[in-house]
Amino acid sequence: MSTVLAVHRRTARRTAIVTAALAVAVLAVFLLALSIGDFPIALPDVVRTLFGGGTVRDDYIVLRLRLPRALAGLLAGFAFGLSGALFQRLLRNPLASPDVIGVTAGSSLAAVLCLITFGVSGLVVPAAALTGGLLTSVLIYVLAWRRGVTGHRLVLVGIGVAALAASAMSYFLTRADVRIAAQALVWITGSFGRVGWGEVRMAAVFLVVLVPAALLLGRALAVLQLGDDAAKGLGVRVDRVRLGLLALAAALCGVATSVGGPIAFVAFLSGPIATRVLRTGRPGLVPSALVGALVTLVADFAAQHLLSGAHQLPVGVVTGAVGAPYLLWLLATGNRGARS
Repeated sequence: MSTVLAVHRRTARRTAIVTAALAVAVLAVFLLALSIGDFPIALPDVVRTLFGGGTVRDDYIVLRLRLPRALAGLLAGFAFGLSGALFQRLLRNPLASPDVIGVTAGSSLAAVLCLITFGVSGLVVPAAALTGGLLTSVLIYVLAWRRGVTGHRLVLVGIGVAALAASAMSYFLTRADVRIAAQALVWITGSFGRVGWGEVRMAAVFLVVLVPAALLLGRALAVLQLGDDAAKGLGVRVDRVRLGLLALAAALCGVATSVGGPIAFVAFLSGPIATRVLRTGRPGLVPSALVGALVTLVADFAAQHLLSGAHQLPVGVVTGAVGAPYLLWLLATGNRGARS
């Protein structure tokens, strides 16, 4: 018993240290994004501006131009990371992230329909993306249901739904006006270039509700890892808890997609990175969310400043360039290990 308690204390201490370190790293990159640009501003001046003591010039650059984009990256990355960890732990499958199983594809399809078919823009597009992600999640869950939902079945159904949504998006893009199609293409690649305070406020309101609910209900994940029979024996309503967690994970993904588009592989990478850092064998929810925020902020910073003098890259290009090789590596090592 004493050995178990010692291991538990050691794990809790390491989790607290890693979480604090990740939070500091996120804050550092966030302030760096507000400081560096075409008009550099010293970090003390950035902090002074955030607390209302900046000059007129600093207020305009920091508060109106850079802060909405940085906050969008922070919120979207946090939501993507938390959503990915929930999916992967709940379905016990490293491929079960929302961008692989079709949730983000459904959000993108809804946004493309708004932009191309109905000709609307503004806050309607992120609202449609959120709705599309939720409806796609319901469709995947219904199609994967066979006296319960297993991880492999849901992943396979989700991949099929993602392919169908991608085909539909391609069809609408080829029939659209070139200028509107270009705008839609930038959005579905993933970009914070046109994010304003409206999108940031909408995402913040949703996350204030969704994040505590996900963390509270996520406490049952450790019991669910023991299997359905053991969880039921311990008094957990397995089907209700699983459905609630899936709904929350899908909603978090929809909120993140509504802010910056379906930014590739952030949800997919956050859990495994957090697992490697924690060394616990499973991704913690808060560390995974912080890793998602850190990856998104770093990728967006690279997208803005990687090519000096050229057009800025969409953030989804950077995350895709990092995440795609990891996905190939995961599939290759899984095949060598004779795993499904």
